[in-house]
Amino acid sequence: MTEIVLNTSALPEPLTRFFRSPKVKARETRGEVWLTPVAAPYSNCPLLGMFKDGKVSVDKFIARKRLEKELE
Repeated sequence: MTEIVLNTSALPEPLTRFFRSPKVKARETRGEVWLTPVAAPYSNCPLLGMFKDGKVSVDKFIARKRLEKELE
């Protein structure tokens, strides 16, 4: 099995529309070539969504969640 990482721009145009990531991992196994998108770390992490700007600290978030549980 052989693997390499390529820029999506190195692929032919019909293939680039299938990938939203800037890089693709190409893997050859038993004569088949598999292309898998390689996501940048934390690029689409849902946990970073509304808290990524640092306005809500971890302590405030935990306090808010405790309050929500108490109200249930």
